[in-house]
Parts: sequence; structure tokens; C-alpha cells
Amino acid sequence: MNQEAVPHEEHVAGIAALNEPARRALYLHIVKQGGDVTRDQAAQALGMARSVAAFHLEKLVEEGLLEAHHKRLTGRRGPGAGRPSKLYRRSRRQFRVSLPPRSYELAAQLFARGLQANGSAPAIAAINDVAQDFGEGIGSEARQIAGPNPEAEHLLDATEVLLNAYGFEPHRDANGDVRLRNCPFRALAVEYRDLVCGMNLSIMQGVLDGLETSGVEAVLDPPPDMCCVVFRQTKPAPERDTSSARVAEKVKA
Repeated sequence: MNQEAVPHEEHVAGIAALNEPARRALYLHIVKQGGDVTRDQAAQALGMARSVAAFHLEKLVEEGLLEAHHKRLTGRRGPGAGRPSKLYRRSRRQFRVSLPPRSYELAAQLFARGLQANGSAPAIAAINDVAQDFGEGIGSEARQIAGPNPEAEHLLDATEVLLNAYGFEPHRDANGDVRLRNCPFRALAVEYRDLVCGMNLSIMQGVLDGLETSGVEAVLDPPPDMCCVVFRQTKPAPERDTSSARVAEKVKA
């Protein structure tokens, strides 16, 4: 069981670093990008001086909220290729603060360990049923927020707001799929992947049930460092050619 043993004070210091408005804005911007961001890109996006952005970005790295690495963006090597750029992305480290201290994650890990060791199919099915009901509640709430006779786009916007509130960080990619950039259950999913991902899929299938929409499915497609579920548009089945001429032609063949 990988229970992260980090002093409580370090969790507090990391979160306290976000109390500074410019630092918090930089952190949220980088999280929203979902990947590597340079100092210049961050400074330009937030309209601040590069030196100011660099100072705050380094503080975020120091507190463990961001990770940094160097990469040459030109694609060239050798003399004249230019210096590598420093890139920033959200840290994989998890911060938790509870006063007085609580350990709900530890309790969840013990529950998950018991379920996995017991291998009780009825118990796991019951968890997935409850998860699907929970997701259906999210979908129903999104439908209410979107208003009467909502367009698909309004339904999707409302759903993204709610999923974001639960920590999934939905994002539409270039293909129109909605990917969930964050797994709120990551600490459990690392050790109990099948159990947690199955529950997560049930939640998202429930969301679609609550939305009462068609043309979208929730499927397992786990990319690195993201949630395992993606909302994907379903492809319509090809229309059958029932013309008499076409049928007769096929019979002759």
C-alpha cells in the first residue's frame, strides 16, 4: 500500500503558496493547458513580465506544485541549435490538508484491498450500480442547468461544469472527444486499477443516462496521467441500400 508519508506541514506550505494571486493564476493556467508550458507562453497568456512569471514558476516548482524540465523546442541539435527551453507542467504530487487530520483515503484503500482480495463479483457489481446511479444524478442535474429543450452543446457545457466541480477536469480534444484530464481517484487507481476504472466507467455511463442523449458513449481509453474514461461520439451505422435495382444486381452476382 503506497500511502504517501509527507509531513503535514509540507502539504500546508504547498497549498499556502497559491495564496499569492499571480502565482495562483500561473498554476491554474498551466493546469488548464494539460501539458508543457514555457515561461514565455505563461507570461504572455497572463500579461505579466517574463521575469515575474519565471520567479513565481520557480516558487511553484520549489513547493512541489509544478514539475520542470528542459527541452530544445527547435528540433535542431548541435552548434547553433539554441538553448533548451524550460518547460513546466503540473506535478504528480498530491496535496491534502485536513484540520484536524483525517485519512479517508486510507479507509478507501482498505475497502478496495478487501474487495479485490475477496473477489466478490456481487459486491463489485453493487459498487458499479451505485456509481452509475451517482453519475445519472450528475447527468440529470446538467440537463436541468441546460434548461428546457437544450441543444447538445449546452448539455455538454453544463456537464463539463459539473464534472470539473468533481475534479475530473474535462477537455475537448481536436477530434471532438471529451477527455478527463484528472483522475480524482488516482491514489486508489494506481493499486486497484480494474476496480477503480470499472467504477469510474459506471459513473460516466450514468452521466450519459442522466443526460438522456444519444450519439455519445463512455469508453475506457486510458492515456498516461489522465482519467481512464473518454466520451466519444458514436459513428452512425451505414444506411442499407434497399433499392430493387441494387438488390437484383447483387442476386445476379
